[in-house]
Amino acid sequence: MSRVVLYDYYRSSACYRVRIALNLKRVDYEKRPVNLLESEQRGEEYRALNPQGLLPLLEIDGHRLTQSLAIINYLDIRFPVPPLIPVAAAERAHVVALAMAVACDIHPLQNLRVNSYLEEQLGVSHEQRLAWDSHWIAEGLAAVELMAAPRAGKFLFGDVPTGADVCLVPQLYNARRFNVPLDGYPTLLRAEENANKLGAFAAAHPESQEVPA
Repeated sequence: MSRVVLYDYYRSSACYRVRIALNLKRVDYEKRPVNLLESEQRGEEYRALNPQGLLPLLEIDGHRLTQSLAIINYLDIRFPVPPLIPVAAAERAHVVALAMAVACDIHPLQNLRVNSYLEEQLGVSHEQRLAWDSHWIAEGLAAVELMAAPRAGKFLFGDVPTGADVCLVPQLYNARRFNVPLDGYPTLLRAEENANKLGAFAAAHPESQEVPA
């Protein structure tokens, strides 16, 4: 296999997901930092690689892959052990729904570009923007708690980590950054605690990454 390159920002939830997945699959990769706070993702050089101007971007097997869930799906097919998405149709749909509830319904409403637009273009105050973030995070996590609880074990689905946990852990990291209370989500906290005991998750944590100067 040729060199694997992840265009990465240490605190990006989407990048954090892909780092976890790569670690779980034991795929060695090189990180190329793209500083979101300096808007490097909007520059011509990066947009030539990813027209959306978003992270992550993974170069692997001669491909340039974007969108974290698409990348995780690719990795699960390309490196089937350990599996992150079940094969059985109903179980697969359940895990994908949990992952999408985080990656598609919670995260986009409180990411950097949305927050910047709220404050810089719409004139929303910093305090109002924080209230916006906290509302959507709390509402989303409450739904994921109810969705996951009936079929959860040590993790969100059973007793081994899946793509749902790969999405959950970065979102809980973000929730704490926004001071969202988490006591009401015992299923999510149990899954996070067990996930963070694994080296693949710990090594992907933002505090384990090099912070841009």
